[in-house]
Amino acid sequence: MPYLLLILTTLFWSGNLVLSRGMHTAIPPLALSFWRWALALFLLLIITRRHFGTQWPVLRRHWRYIVVQGLLGVSGFTILLYLAVHYTTVINAGLVNSCTPVLIVLFSWLLYRETVLPRQWCGVLFSLAGVLWTMAKGEMTVLRQVSMNQGDLLVLAAAVIWALYSSRLKRYPQGLHPLVYLTSISGIGLITILPFYLAEIQTGKSIELNPATVFTVIYMALFASVAAFIFWNAAVRAVGPAKASPFVHLIPVFSIVLAVVFLGEPLSWYHAQGAVLIFSGIFMTTFHFRRMRML
Repeated sequence: MPYLLLILTTLFWSGNLVLSRGMHTAIPPLALSFWRWALALFLLLIITRRHFGTQWPVLRRHWRYIVVQGLLGVSGFTILLYLAVHYTTVINAGLVNSCTPVLIVLFSWLLYRETVLPRQWCGVLFSLAGVLWTMAKGEMTVLRQVSMNQGDLLVLAAAVIWALYSSRLKRYPQGLHPLVYLTSISGIGLITILPFYLAEIQTGKSIELNPATVFTVIYMALFASVAAFIFWNAAVRAVGPAKASPFVHLIPVFSIVLAVVFLGEPLSWYHAQGAVLIFSGIFMTTFHFRRMRML
């Protein structure tokens, strides 16, 4: 079940990446960040308002943890990612973001001394190779032509922040309701985003109200925020950051599928080869076989 949640999470985040890039001229980055989480928080409050009375003692004991998680996973990651897609190409963003699983495993080991088996490191590297192969379109010489810009640096910063957020889920407070947790970090993140959003408005940037932008915000709130965060948090707590991290490499795979279905982009042989490497890495990381003893 946790692995199904991880697959659905990466599918929802793939839609987030495709929509944020496709709508970046109609929705400024801070506007998208703010309204995405404002709608998500509104929906979460409707569901969780009855739980806050009984959960208040837990929230009070662990308020520092919740504040940091809100700053990392909601405001920090979201703002940096949406800013990045305004300044970099899809190839560059995909290449830089592909370091996220490696960072998650690294932070889990550095901060919490989580045991990382050699096969898990190999799985992460296999899936990383699949991402690189896909982004390079089967020609590794393409990677030599990639140059870093400010957008790439923003993606790298977002990857570091998300790795910290994910690794810290290992210290998730016992007894804290998952929906109350998500509601709390959403509120913290939204408060942090607000001054940046107001500053963006002062520059004259505003969201264009039309069916496409409304659909984008609703999708971001329902799937990329509420559902994806619930699934990711639950799955990482169940299997650990090291096993969950390679699933992030499914985002380029699902992004390609979405581009083929909705944008009419053609499939190529290197897509299949990259997908094989990615799934092989995930298989190596998540499954193990015991040696059979001879009777």
